[in-house]
Amino acid sequence: MKINKKQIVFFILFSIFLNHVNGIFYLPGMIPHDFAQGEEGAIKVNKITSVHTQIPYKYYQLPGVCQPKEGIIDDTENLGEILLGDRIENSDYTFNFLTDGGKCKVINSESCSPIIKKEDLKVLEDRIQNQYRVHWLLDGLPVRQTGRLASDPGFDLGFMTLAEGQTVATAEKYLNNHLEITIFYHSNPTDNTSRIVGFEIFPTSRQYKKVENWKGDTGDDCPQYGENFEQLSVSVKEGEDQERFVLWTYEVKYTPSPVLWNKRWDIYFESNDNSVHWFSILNSLMIVFILTVMVAMIIIRTLKKDIRRYTSIDTSEDRDSQEETGWKMIHGDVFRPPSHPMLLSVCIGSGVQIFSMTLITMIFAVLGFLSPANIGGLATALIVLFVLSAMFAGYFSTRVFTIFKGRNWKKNTIYTALSMPGIIFGIFFFVNMFLRGAKSSAAVPFGTFASIIAMWFGISVPLVFLGSYFASKKPVPEDPVRTNQIPRQVPDQIWYMNPYLSILMGGILPFGAVFIELHFILTSLWDNQFYYIFGFLFIVLMILIVTSAEISIVMCYFQLCAEDHHWWWRSFLTAGSSSLYMFIYSVSFFRYLGITKFISSLLDFSYSFIMSLAFAALTGTIGFYSCYFLVRKIYSSIHIN
Repeated sequence: MKINKKQIVFFILFSIFLNHVNGIFYLPGMIPHDFAQGEEGAIKVNKITSVHTQIPYKYYQLPGVCQPKEGIIDDTENLGEILLGDRIENSDYTFNFLTDGGKCKVINSESCSPIIKKEDLKVLEDRIQNQYRVHWLLDGLPVRQTGRLASDPGFDLGFMTLAEGQTVATAEKYLNNHLEITIFYHSNPTDNTSRIVGFEIFPTSRQYKKVENWKGDTGDDCPQYGENFEQLSVSVKEGEDQERFVLWTYEVKYTPSPVLWNKRWDIYFESNDNSVHWFSILNSLMIVFILTVMVAMIIIRTLKKDIRRYTSIDTSEDRDSQEETGWKMIHGDVFRPPSHPMLLSVCIGSGVQIFSMTLITMIFAVLGFLSPANIGGLATALIVLFVLSAMFAGYFSTRVFTIFKGRNWKKNTIYTALSMPGIIFGIFFFVNMFLRGAKSSAAVPFGTFASIIAMWFGISVPLVFLGSYFASKKPVPEDPVRTNQIPRQVPDQIWYMNPYLSILMGGILPFGAVFIELHFILTSLWDNQFYYIFGFLFIVLMILIVTSAEISIVMCYFQLCAEDHHWWWRSFLTAGSSSLYMFIYSVSFFRYLGITKFISSLLDFSYSFIMSLAFAALTGTIGFYSCYFLVRKIYSSIHIN
């Protein structure tokens, strides 16, 4: 069946319509749950995180936390959740919907000792000093702290009080052991059921009066706590009591809300200032406009004038003028293969793979198929699409290698299949050893590593060879001009055409086009915030593609006019150098986070390097193909004797 453009457009619009209409279409895992009055529900616990360490831990790794009576049961997790350190587990924080409001309860007091010793208090003190936040889930909604921005999920594990002359290390630390839980619900009057549309917690610190041999004698009710509402300090000083009596308590409140179920995520994104994103896009569009004017002047005015001059042999004046323009004089060297052709073709293949992964992911995200309720869904989609896009890497890598007159395409294919995935896997494996040593929840288990390796060698590598095989069977495109046997010497270049300087100058504009959006992405990544404004990101991606292509075309034309025929690598590096600025900016985010631990610094440096490497391959590939099509076009438009 043949599908035309109108059918494709209709399908896209229909998908968007279904995704935004309540009750008609729900994505997998997004079916609403209707709660009846008195129905029992339970809160899921996740990890604890800190912006100052970037090392997440499981919730039940906290000392003194009571585990569920039936034991810890892990939810089935996708690959993205495991890599991000999410560990969703059950808890004894239960409720009976709309019937137990305002009743204070003690968490599973019989299964854990309420006495916390000095060693465990030190751990809690360290977690509070590093401002760890607790992440829970209820009906798929992440918890947010009352009075805080909803885009900053989780609630504070504790807090500090700084007296005059005290530092953070010596400040008194208090543990938030009592939680006031507020569940917002939207009622359906037709069947007397309700849907949960909000989940907030107001954490407080309570020093309950110590009861010897506490066994939960008062049942579910909370015991009386200290006079004058004393707070629970976990700071242990010499000469003081070396242990604390800690009870974990909570109470649930229910608040009706006019928010519809399909709009319950809106509050998590309200803090995003769209005016800043629009300013970023307008700023980038100005860059694109200036570059477009420059490219138009080159293509329409200069090149056409040059081509008319070269094809005219009417007067000696025209023949003399040919000697004044440089790009025709290097026609015998412009298609000479570059140095290290296999390395460049591997970089191009990896760039096409990353470009395909990014573009497909963005299309699905814009259509609404990557819901924030699906934790780890975005990371899983990126990994799966990266593996499946390996066929494009093999095809385009071999295709470019044959254009370079390369012979051993099988060796080139092996390098393509192992280089970029190998670098990423090697860095990730090295970092994971430190995370495992820190007992972080972000440490990837052996089984997950085995799955990643199986995807790499079982799916990705065969797809690279499949793409390379198809590319090797296609005829090599013939160059529009012949290549001389003896290379032409490149004349001395003016200072601003120095290769290093021109490459660094070329990367400024692509980086400037994504600079502001990059700030939001890094903030979301390192501050554990939500980033799901894919509409803006898709526009920025399109601007990045155009900017990288146009700056490469402009710099490539100037290089050819300067009679420098070594344009292959420079076309890739001109746009790809924007990754250098991205890496510098990403690492400088280190100061904003206030990181002091070595493992945290290693995480920041390693992940910034991986992101910058992928960005270099993406933008460099765009620049390479832009210059390649330009060079073929202009040299096929003139007649060479």
